[in-house]
Amino acid sequence: MIKRRFAIAVCLGLSLCGGAGTSFANPDDIAARQSQAQRQREDLRGRIQSVQKELDAREADRKEAADALKVSETAISQTSRRIAELAAELKKAQSELTELQRQITRQQRTLSVRRDELSDQLRRQYSSGLSPWSALLSGDDPQELGRNLAYLDYVSKARADTVTALKQDIERLAQLEARADIRQKDVARLVSETAQQKDALEAQKKERATVLARIEGQMQAQRTESARLGQDEKRLSGLITDLEGQLKAAQQAAAEAERRALEARKIELARKEKAQREAEEARRVAEADKRRQAAEQTTQAEGTTQADSDTASLAAGKGLSKSVRWPIRGTIMARFGTDRPEGGVWRGILVRADSGAAVQVVGNGTVVYSNWLRGFGNLLIVDHGQEYLSVYAYNQSLLKQVGDAVRAGDTVALAGSTGGQVDSALYFEIRHRGVAVDPIAYLAR
Repeated sequence: MIKRRFAIAVCLGLSLCGGAGTSFANPDDIAARQSQAQRQREDLRGRIQSVQKELDAREADRKEAADALKVSETAISQTSRRIAELAAELKKAQSELTELQRQITRQQRTLSVRRDELSDQLRRQYSSGLSPWSALLSGDDPQELGRNLAYLDYVSKARADTVTALKQDIERLAQLEARADIRQKDVARLVSETAQQKDALEAQKKERATVLARIEGQMQAQRTESARLGQDEKRLSGLITDLEGQLKAAQQAAAEAERRALEARKIELARKEKAQREAEEARRVAEADKRRQAAEQTTQAEGTTQADSDTASLAAGKGLSKSVRWPIRGTIMARFGTDRPEGGVWRGILVRADSGAAVQVVGNGTVVYSNWLRGFGNLLIVDHGQEYLSVYAYNQSLLKQVGDAVRAGDTVALAGSTGGQVDSALYFEIRHRGVAVDPIAYLAR
C-alpha cells in the first residue's frame, strides 16, 4: 500500500520540472529529480512535525484536567480503526471459505460420478463372464477369440483411466479440504481477535467515561468561560497559520529548485550539442541508432514526468468550489456566525451525528493534521490547495494520517464527542487564507 505522501508543494515542483524538461530528460536527470523530491518531502514532513512539537511545548505550561481525555480518546480512535480492519479481513476470509466449500461440494459430486463409472464397468464385465483366461481357454474360433481379447483390452484401459481419474479427484478433494481447514482457522482467529478488540474498546470507553465524570465539574465551569473559547479558537487559528506557512515555504523551495535544475539542464544540453558537432564525422555511421535510443529515453522520461504530474494533481488539489459534498448528513445544531451559549460566536457549523457515523472529506486534498487538540478532541485538517483548508473536529476516531492523499467522499474519521463534548456531533470549518468562512456557502444544497 502506496502509500502515505505529504507532497502538496513538492509534487507541484516536480510537475513543473517535468513539463519544462521533457525534450531532453534522461535517466540521470530523472533519478536526480526523484532524489531531490524525496529530500523535499522529508524536509516538509519534518517542518510539520516541528509545528506539532511547538504546539505541544506551548500547551505544556497550561495543562488542564481535560488533558486526561487525550490518552483514552486516542486509544479509542486506534482501536476503532483496528476493528474496521479486522472486519474487512474477516469478510474476505469468510468469502474465500465459502468458495472453497462450494468447490469441495462440486469435487465430491465428481468423485461420486467416478466411483459409479468404475462400479458400472466392473459389473458389466462380471455379467458378461469374459476374462483374458476364460477367452483363451474357451476354444472358440480364433477370430472370435481375437475380438474378445481386443474388447477386454479396451475395457481394461477404460478401467485404468477411470481409476487414474478417481485417484486425481481424491487428491484434489484432499487439497481443497486442507485449504478449507486453514481458512476456517483464519476465520476463528479473526473472530477471536475482533472480540478482544471490542472488549478493549468497551474498556477504553468506560475509562473515558470515568475521566469525564472526574472532570465534569471543571469542564462545566470552562464551558461558561468566554476566555477559554477564545483560547481554543486562537489555538486552532495558530495551528492553521503555522501549517500554511510551512506549505508556502515548501512551495517556494520547490520553485527555486526547479529553476536551478532547469538552468543546469540547459547548460548540459548546450555542452552535449557542441560535443556532437565536433564528433559528427566520427559518429555518422552510428547516428541513426543513437537517435533511436535518444527517442526511447525521451519517451520513458515523458511517461515518468506525466506520472509525477498526475500525483501532484491529486496531492495539491484545486481548491474548493461552491458546491462540495457535505461531510456528514444530520441536523444543524449551530450555524456560522451565531452566538455560542458559553460566549463568542461559531466559526463553523455543528452537525448532530450518531456516534461512529462516517465523516467524509468534502474535496480532493492531503491530510496535514491528524491528532488530538484541546477543545476540539480528535481533529483532522485537509489541505485542498489554493489556500483552502477543511477542519473536522470532535471525532471518535481518525482514520487518516498526515501525508495521506484523499479524494472527495473518502471516509476520513468517525463522528463522536471527544474534546469534552456532551452530545455526539461533527464540528466542521472551511478556512481560506487562514480566515474562517461560512461552510454553508460551499456545501451543495
